[in-house]
Amino acid sequence: MSSSPFNPLGPAHDTSRDRGAELESLPPKRVAVFFATQEGHTREIAERIMLDLRKGGFDVDLHDVRLPFPFDWKFYSAAVLAASVHQGNHEKEMIRFVKDHRPELERMPTAFISVTLSEVGAERREATPAEHIQFVADVNKMLDTFFEQTEWYPTYVKPVAGALTYSKYNFFIRFIMRRIARKQGAATDTSRDYDYTDWIALDKFIGDLAAEIRIASVAASSSGKGTNSQTRTFSHRG
Repeated sequence: MSSSPFNPLGPAHDTSRDRGAELESLPPKRVAVFFATQEGHTREIAERIMLDLRKGGFDVDLHDVRLPFPFDWKFYSAAVLAASVHQGNHEKEMIRFVKDHRPELERMPTAFISVTLSEVGAERREATPAEHIQFVADVNKMLDTFFEQTEWYPTYVKPVAGALTYSKYNFFIRFIMRRIARKQGAATDTSRDYDYTDWIALDKFIGDLAAEIRIASVAASSSGKGTNSQTRTFSHRG
């Protein structure tokens, strides 16, 4: 896609030539959205975040963390990271990426989107109070594990219910995911796929995040310092 003076990299990455000189003169309204996924649903979530931020007036770069990040971090005012969970752990590619880039991430407002099936259970209205408490505990445990593994604490955290893409699983994975789905109260009919993401809630979160990024950018420009905020979870921890 073509670029413009307001979005010199275009809607997607453009590494065909050096854009540094063009980016140097732009205000810090650029946001990087990073994702790690296996079956592709977390990429769909990252793409939705990208679109929401663009509607909010930001230039956005979408990047798969399995690939080297080709741009200079100084051109970004914030970063959003999204990763799915498998067998109780977030994607190893995201863990490695955060470890490699923690200093850069700590200098700007950040949000972490944790995509899990446990969140499906936590959001299930039919769950009993005891089940809800257990699902929430599972979600929080996976987040705590990720923070301990990376020693990184984002400014904002948003657990998001994922999807069951039975059509993309091999026989063994389909069997395992069906057992997990039953435990979470999700669908076990493997003849179709299921999307449990609350897209409206995600849009609202990103809208609120965009406002916070603007405020933080103005504050950082005034003080000349980066952002160092306490982690805030938009869900179960309040």
